[in-house]
Amino acid sequence: MTNGFSLQRSEEFFRKAEKVIPGGVNSPVRAFGAVGGTPPFISSAKGSKIYDVDGNEYIDYVCSWGPLILGHAHPVVVAAIKDAAEKGSSFGAPTENEFLLAEKIVEAVPSIEKVRLVSSGTEATMSAVRLVRAATGRDKILKFTGCYHGHADSFLVQAGSGALTLGEPSSPGVPIGVTADTLVAPYNDLDSLDKLLSDNKGEVAAIIVEPVAANMGCVPPKEGFLEGLRERCDLNGTMLIFDEVITGFRVAFGGAQELYDVMPDITTLGKIIGGGLPVGAYGGKAELMDMIAPVGSVYQAGTLSGNPLATSAGLAVLNELSKPGTYEKLEQRSSDLELGLIDAIETVKVDATVQRVGSLLCLYFTDKPIKKLEDIPDSVSGRYKRYFHSMLDSGIYLAPSAYEAMFISLAHSSEDIEVTIKKSVFALEKSR
Repeated sequence: MTNGFSLQRSEEFFRKAEKVIPGGVNSPVRAFGAVGGTPPFISSAKGSKIYDVDGNEYIDYVCSWGPLILGHAHPVVVAAIKDAAEKGSSFGAPTENEFLLAEKIVEAVPSIEKVRLVSSGTEATMSAVRLVRAATGRDKILKFTGCYHGHADSFLVQAGSGALTLGEPSSPGVPIGVTADTLVAPYNDLDSLDKLLSDNKGEVAAIIVEPVAANMGCVPPKEGFLEGLRERCDLNGTMLIFDEVITGFRVAFGGAQELYDVMPDITTLGKIIGGGLPVGAYGGKAELMDMIAPVGSVYQAGTLSGNPLATSAGLAVLNELSKPGTYEKLEQRSSDLELGLIDAIETVKVDATVQRVGSLLCLYFTDKPIKKLEDIPDSVSGRYKRYFHSMLDSGIYLAPSAYEAMFISLAHSSEDIEVTIKKSVFALEKSR
């Protein structure tokens, strides 16, 4: 029992899961390791709500970590998946919806002329890096602290003793030889970037970045940062990769590159373009993309790439998002939540900051704006833990980590937002 919510069956399920699954979960953050306690086991969902096996109802701001921008079990998406499933779940051969989804992506995302569908965001970023290395004849990749690009070996690095050092493996099993070609700089810091580019002149194949850093909460790019990346890539013969797995189709129909009017050489996508099913994609100029097999010699393949269920769901979602007024509605809901949380913070008089870009939002337990990972004080974790459990017990489902964003969907109603703000006042009191 947790302050009114019984998690008896969830606790039973978790114990059983731990016996056959490492940590009882198939992705680490689901284990509630950062906040403590037992994760609710979800049995169903509809619209803005999820329901656990104990019968508890929650307003959901995780939305499967971003894909469910229309909400759970949207009837159009459900119908598309059912129709596809009845025809067959996988063929290992081309299907019409593969090129229809590709056409929709090319139409929406400004920098993409051709796109390759894959099965996950990790696969997309990994493949993009292979492509830029082949195109430039260089090996080194530059990334930013606090930006997550999947669990491929070359991305699992940390800054080490300083922002200008070579990356060191941050997971056992990652060879030092692999991460030796990964450079790391603080997000929003062009001076550190310049030093790395100077020290590794002519060796950097690409800079990869989340244009809005959404894996350390929600950190927008400082004015001139993305433009600065583009300029430096052009000057150094380096390619620019925008990891828009989270921001794609969420902060704008054309992603962050449309919002900030900065064009990368390659864009990686995922989440929303699969409508809740496993999917990923990477795309760019036709000349660059034609280096990929079978046209070119850069090899990348996947048996389930362009899976019929995922492409059908993705098409249904993108068709809904392309309707007039969709993003205006999403912006209004997101703005209402942001302003309501700011009012709650002022009412309770706690040190906290709200940062938002489109329908991505994060509440940080510090009174200073966050511009890079290094700005987040260690104290936020303990305070967020108390806030999180108060909200969970009140029927509000947030990400079980202080370093993750909240996702607002088109299914969230004005009433959902009002309830969330009301519950936040009490939870903020408990976070002290």
